[in-house]
Amino acid sequence: MSLNATPAAERIHIGIFGKRNAGKSSLINALTGQELAIVSDIAGTTTDPVSKAMELLPLGPVVLIDTPGLDDEGELGQQRVRRALQVMNKCDLAVVVIDAAEGQTQEHAALTSRLTAKKIPYVIAMNKCDLLSELPQDTDTIRYVSAVTGAGIPALKEHIAHLVPDSDNDRRIVGDLISAHDFIVLVVPIDSSAPKGRLILPQQQTIRDILESGACAIVCRDTELAAALEKLGQPPRLVITDSQAFGAVSKIVPRSVPLTSFSILFARYKGRLEQAVQGVTALNSLKDGDSVLISEGCTHHRQCGDIGTVKLPRWIEQFTGKQLNYHFTSGGTFPDDLSPYQLIVHCGGCMLGEREMKYRLACAADSGVPMTNYGILISYIHGILPRAVEPLGIPL
Repeated sequence: MSLNATPAAERIHIGIFGKRNAGKSSLINALTGQELAIVSDIAGTTTDPVSKAMELLPLGPVVLIDTPGLDDEGELGQQRVRRALQVMNKCDLAVVVIDAAEGQTQEHAALTSRLTAKKIPYVIAMNKCDLLSELPQDTDTIRYVSAVTGAGIPALKEHIAHLVPDSDNDRRIVGDLISAHDFIVLVVPIDSSAPKGRLILPQQQTIRDILESGACAIVCRDTELAAALEKLGQPPRLVITDSQAFGAVSKIVPRSVPLTSFSILFARYKGRLEQAVQGVTALNSLKDGDSVLISEGCTHHRQCGDIGTVKLPRWIEQFTGKQLNYHFTSGGTFPDDLSPYQLIVHCGGCMLGEREMKYRLACAADSGVPMTNYGILISYIHGILPRAVEPLGIPL
């Protein structure tokens, strides 16, 4: 991925919801001016949520999510409906598509009530308005459109742009912790799990944020860290390491130099760092037979020595001395019921939007299940958590 490309997690997520054959896929094609979604007269053509990252004027970078019909039937249909509703957890705003000839129904009312409860702004798109004998007037929440003729589409796009929640422009990965001309050392191990020929997304985004702050990013492997610090000539303002190398890096970096990890920075950037710091202490109360959920926001080919499925369970059991049960999720999958777990360990969430990451944290808090973060847990196990969160101003 180019450093200039907007990651999907940083884009506005727009969910398209409605019944089967309301014209959701046709509306996506009309909004984008492209044949992005498969269109058919057969009800239920869209069987799974489909995401497409693109530019949508006047909004800019967005992710459009086409969802299955909310009136799908049968056991398989209900699974599709459940997946469609789960899409709400990552949406910044929603478009509810209704066949104008049918009008609003109880199902639509339940849908908009759910959106309101989740504080997701929405607009109702009354589609197929070209088939009406008389065209009603638009309202603050309803727009009459035709995906076939294009009627009302420009006005709908403008309205969608006005619905976008105000973003927190002050939210930074590391930029608020550093100053122009500072030296920032980033420790990036290159091992069998590192992607060939590229840096992973958190590393890319952190480098970009450092550059935008006018500071200098110095990138090295853990094996060259000691030499890099010696040749630097002055202490760096901050050292940021891959969490897996926390133990070794903490022994190399002088205690006077602030040290943290990419994972911890993203725990602050995407969610609630204080909650994750508090959650890690649950390690001390785990008992034999307890269940731990380890969740990643991305999907990748798991290799020998994978951090989520191999290293974390090993480190946890070495620290606790307990025999535990482990469950793993990845990508957009996150359990609806968290009650079986005594601890949740989540990745930094670089592939998840801020809304989805905070949703997961809120679900854990509502369920009374402690939830922490890869980097926080690893630094805690190595006895360096106070040092790792010190640069972020988090008291322990």
